[in-house]
This record gives sequence, structure tokens and C-alpha cells, in this order.
Amino acid sequence: MDATPVMNSPKPVVSAAQVVASAAPRRRRALAPLEPVGARARWLLGLGFFVLFVVVWAFFTLGGFVSPTFLASPITMVKEGVLLFTQYNFIHDIGMTVWRVFGGFVLATVIAVPLGIAMGTWKSVEAFFEPFVSFCRYLPASAFIPLLILWAGIGEAQKLLVIFIGSVFQITLMVAVTVGSARRDLVEAAYTLGANSRGIVMRVLIPGAAPGIAETLRLVLGWAWTYVIVAELIGSSSGIGHMITDSQALLNTGQIIFGIIVIGVIGLISDFAFKALNRRLFAWSTI
Repeated sequence: MDATPVMNSPKPVVSAAQVVASAAPRRRRALAPLEPVGARARWLLGLGFFVLFVVVWAFFTLGGFVSPTFLASPITMVKEGVLLFTQYNFIHDIGMTVWRVFGGFVLATVIAVPLGIAMGTWKSVEAFFEPFVSFCRYLPASAFIPLLILWAGIGEAQKLLVIFIGSVFQITLMVAVTVGSARRDLVEAAYTLGANSRGIVMRVLIPGAAPGIAETLRLVLGWAWTYVIVAELIGSSSGIGHMITDSQALLNTGQIIFGIIVIGVIGLISDFAFKALNRRLFAWSTI
């Protein structure tokens, strides 16, 4: 009986693109463009920069390359920070500064978010408000301090208003842009399904813009922290800015640096808290 010849099956053709794709994971490099970084590596890299910064700072100050009058060493800064908490009731200054930042920011949010939604939704409202809001957006909040002292005195109202003015116009325009960038196909689909104008705003525009609005508020809250020191420089008897001004008069750079670091730490904590809240509220969003 003749044996039937066995035919070799044809080899699959592999394209060049498949070869490159299969080799790509093995050829990944840490510094490749747009290469993602893991969460653990991101934390280590971020922490590494802070460690490097402190090492360089300590080298120049403890090594005698910079006079303590101009820049205190990390050790001196820590000692002055302990002194602030134990003898000068610095925790009260921190509380007053946090209250002023969040008080002025909340006032700005209450006014700016509805106005920004209205500007983004109705083009006639945008045409009416946008030139004035854009004009005010470029005015530095510190320029209003003399007027605010005349109008509101040197109490808490003046400090809240400085932060309010520095935040309200930024929030308004950014919210208006976010709402105005809504997908037109979603709006048309809602009209097709029988939605009226109010339904479009409440069921399409606002929910769709909510993640972007939350991200806007997070960014502007960071800017509000930069205004609080300006608000506390004049006519203030408490707050981190007041402590920094008093330390400057005494040439105490250790306390000045410690106050600046405290502001950065509080701002970073509030930023992380805002991010976590946004991820929890808008888990479906890619923002």
C-alpha cells in the first residue's frame, strides 16, 4: 500500500508591524517618550527630588557657602519650626490662614460656578459678561488691597475679598469654557428624545461638565493659596503671612522658610484630597 505523502502546512506570514509590536515590551526604556510610569516609581521619583533638594540645601548652608542671614540651614529651619509651635502658637496662625483661603474660595465658587454655567450655556449671557470678566481676570488681586482697606477695613472681610477677587473671575471663565465645550451630538440626541431647554441644561450640560468643573476648582484652589500671603501682609495680626512678615523684620530666615513650607504642605494635602474626592464622585470620567 502506497504511503500518502504528508504535505507541510504553510507557515503563517508575520508582518513587520507584528514583529515590532511583539518586540516592543522587551525594548521599553524608562526614558522613552510617553512611556507610562508605575505608581510606586512615581512616588519614589517624586520623593527623590525632595531628598535631593534638601541635600543640596544642606550642603550649601551647613558647608558655609551661604550666610545664615540670607538662608538658614535645614536643621535651623526645623528648630525654628518647633519653636513656633511650642512658644508662638503657630497652630492658630495656620488655622486663620486656612479659614481665609477656604472662606474666600467658597464665596468665589458660589458666585462663579452658576455664572460660568450660564455663560457656557447661553451665548447671549456670555456676550454680556465675557468682556468684563476677561478684563478683570488680568487685574492682580494685590492691586485691590488699598481699595479693600478703605471699603472693608483691615479685618477678615478685607482678606476674604482679596482671595475672592483673585479666584472668582478665573473660575467663571474656566467653567464657561468647560460647559460650552459639551458634545453637540449629545445635545441633539437629547432634543430628539424630547428634552426641553431646562432638561438639556440639567440632564446633559451640567452632568457632562461636572468633572471638568471639579478639576477647575481644584486648580484655582491652588492659586488661592498664593493670594492669602498677599492678603495677610498688610494690617494682619495673625496668619502665616503675618508670621513671615514679622520674621523678615527680624532676619529670621529659618521661620520664613518654615512658613513657606507649611503653606506648600497644606496646599499639597488639599490638592490630594480634592483629587481623591473627584475620583470618587466622577469615577466614570477620564479627567
